[in-house]
Amino acid sequence: MRGIDTQVRKMRRRIFQEVANLAYHSENLKDDMEALPYKIVDYDEPEYRENIYRERAIVRERLRLAMGLSLRPENIPVHLTQGLEESNISEKYYEPPLMQVIPSACNSCPTNCYEVTNKCMGCVAHPCREVCPRGAISMVNGRSVIDQEKCIKCGKCKAICPYDAISHQVRPCAVACGVGAIESDDKGRAVINNDKCVSCGQCMVNCPFGAIADKSQIFQLIRALQSGKKIIAQVAPAFVGQFGENVTPEKFKTALKELGFFDVYETAIGADIGAMSEAEHYVKEVDTGKLPFLLTSCCPSWSMLAKKFFPETIENISNALTPMVATARKIKEDHPDAQVVFIGPCASKKLEASRRTVRSDVDFVITFEELTGMFEAKGIIPADMEETKMLDATGAGRGYGVAGGVASAIEECIREYYPDVEVNIEHAESLTECKKILMLAKAGKKKGCLIEGMACPGGCIAGAGTNILIAQAQKNVNEFKNRALQKIPDKE
Repeated sequence: MRGIDTQVRKMRRRIFQEVANLAYHSENLKDDMEALPYKIVDYDEPEYRENIYRERAIVRERLRLAMGLSLRPENIPVHLTQGLEESNISEKYYEPPLMQVIPSACNSCPTNCYEVTNKCMGCVAHPCREVCPRGAISMVNGRSVIDQEKCIKCGKCKAICPYDAISHQVRPCAVACGVGAIESDDKGRAVINNDKCVSCGQCMVNCPFGAIADKSQIFQLIRALQSGKKIIAQVAPAFVGQFGENVTPEKFKTALKELGFFDVYETAIGADIGAMSEAEHYVKEVDTGKLPFLLTSCCPSWSMLAKKFFPETIENISNALTPMVATARKIKEDHPDAQVVFIGPCASKKLEASRRTVRSDVDFVITFEELTGMFEAKGIIPADMEETKMLDATGAGRGYGVAGGVASAIEECIREYYPDVEVNIEHAESLTECKKILMLAKAGKKKGCLIEGMACPGGCIAGAGTNILIAQAQKNVNEFKNRALQKIPDKE
């Protein structure tokens, strides 16, 4: 559903726009927030649920998350605006859990079952019944029926049906989660097991009911911009084309300055630093045999996956700063009095920035989707902006936005800086594939490899906070990469 303007996506953008409006225009914050559910659900007949009261209840929880607040418990009376004053500040870190299921929005989708649809022709052969190993299928009134208590979910009936009349019902959020973090509560609604979750956000973007949402910092960022502080934005390589076909990087920079940012840096500058560092790490540690393999460090969900599920690989994660942190340190070296906001496609960067070791470097993290709400609230149309020159990163750093781009950049650096070193490259995209490659590495089958892991299928361009189709985003990033004046960074 990525890049499609669904009703779920429209609602998320509306919420971000309204929260930004609160920050920009509200004179009575508490009362205005109370009124928002009635402003958003301003109709008499329900559009998506069985009644408007449930629709407003869901909007209330969306608003809380967008304000950086947690969901309210279902069994304890908690006011909509409780905790609001604590969020009405210019500095607020994300409080885990980042990803949360809104119970009133969850449809309690089937977790795993096979059902016979009305496409069943009641054929004479009944192959579905014949292949069932547990006798779970019988014929009732000339049609197949599956006894769910006997069914073992093997799928043989579905595979054999000549009419494709048997449907495999699964939870979209659970299918999208590569670490099995989606579980069920006692009412059959989805819940996230935070001991397993790596905050990639793929469950959020794959839920067709919009029942999963993450917390935002846009309200606090706007407060910081209003305070007159020097705020500098760094934009992830995947930003190209995210705000319209006619929005050049130079127009985008101007639009950000219109919002009040003092300056704009490419995070690709930090990616260049990381590529050089990881190239050196590979040569000194892997090529010499000190480490069996090296894992890239730029994707926080990938690193979290390794640490949670494969703790024996922790020593193999590169010690290079992530592009976000490296760029932030560069910014604060140039502007010691500035605060830094990372603008990117990634939900898990929000948690990376909340780590105590990173807090002094990165002050805010927002996604492209959230930034769109800020533009809309201010009436800024990026396509109409004049162009302001961007700082130049290399093609290597800009390529980090696409799966395979990180490993490719490091490989190019190794070949240029250390021509006598042979490098073996592997990359995995999606948490499922990342787990597979880590299992192989653990088993000793990836010796001598530089392994790039990306939690999102397609890389950063497929992050949970993106606006456009993945294929289009990949094309845009590759074109921007090829525009770079320099292919790889100069060795320091």
